[in-house]
Amino acid sequence: MALLAVPFALIAIVTVVDILAPPDVHLGPFLVAAPALTASFAGPRMTGFVGAVAVLAQSTVAIWRTTLTDLNHTFQIIALVLISAFVTFFAHLREVHEEQLTQLRSVAEAAQRVVLRPLPDRMGPLRVAAVYLAAEAEAQIGGDLYAAARTPHGTRLIIGDVRGKGLEAVGEAAIVLGAFRAAAHQEDDLPGLVAHLEAAVAADTDGGEGAGEGSAPPGEGFTTAAVIDVPDGASTLQVVSCGHPPPLLLRGGRVIALEVDHPAPPLGLTQFVESGFAAQTFAFEPGDVVLLYTDGVIEARDEDGAFYPLPERAGDWPGDGPDALLRHLCADLLGHSPGGRLGDDAAMVAIERVRGSTRSSPTPPPRPARE
Repeated sequence: MALLAVPFALIAIVTVVDILAPPDVHLGPFLVAAPALTASFAGPRMTGFVGAVAVLAQSTVAIWRTTLTDLNHTFQIIALVLISAFVTFFAHLREVHEEQLTQLRSVAEAAQRVVLRPLPDRMGPLRVAAVYLAAEAEAQIGGDLYAAARTPHGTRLIIGDVRGKGLEAVGEAAIVLGAFRAAAHQEDDLPGLVAHLEAAVAADTDGGEGAGEGSAPPGEGFTTAAVIDVPDGASTLQVVSCGHPPPLLLRGGRVIALEVDHPAPPLGLTQFVESGFAAQTFAFEPGDVVLLYTDGVIEARDEDGAFYPLPERAGDWPGDGPDALLRHLCADLLGHSPGGRLGDDAAMVAIERVRGSTRSSPTPPPRPARE
């Protein structure tokens, strides 16, 4: 509302100065700035109203200085009426476009809320927290995804990022999540689960029975993902990485990147690259916290163009559970981004193995995590 004072103040100033100016000085053409300025932030009705006030002000100047029939003032009034009509029309088009964008985004957000089910706070011996940060209002919604499932032997989690944005990306994320939820309880090992996910994504991008008309051509639709299996009875976890940023292990003030030795290509691209799915084992002891995240976190830039230093900022966390970790990182990430606006959607999932929850049982020696 404060901005509305600007065009009215402009009209008042131009009118007074034009009346007091010498006869050979005409400031009437400056009145067109008032409706043009209003159209940049207000709707068509307010723009038209400001234009009408500007025309009334120009008519007042004409009567005060000469007459309405004066040729100079007549053309100024006609030009002001035409320009006011044009900018009012463009304000109408802008308003219609904004309403369409708002409606499309609300539909995409509703679809995403259905796809991304909330994760429980506790899953077996794990405390779990998740957060999804949407990009700035003008940006399309992304295809970031996460899910978790309990199995008879532990907990399986996935985090991923579908190529592209909008409803198509949400639809592809739904395919990955649906395949994960269906196979997480059926596949005995983690590579078999990831192979099932690859088959689902490949069927969609290849234009098979499960593919829709808007599916991406082969090679253009893919999903980066990290799939994790956390057994209940062992202080370990297994990771299969499909072109996704490595999870971070927080242990005793240290931040360790769980980088696998043999990463696989993103889901949907293995048909072009001969590569199997290999699970790598890492130590995951009681009290440890593992952070999963999408590239929207580490690719967030500050005003100088510097990327967000996630490992460094995660290391500053004082340590009080996964919920506190995500609150700390969310506040810090938004503070890092100019105006608190992210350029891309970002998702994070944090899991903590509760102390004293691991049952003693023979376990394979964990692979060392590399810093």
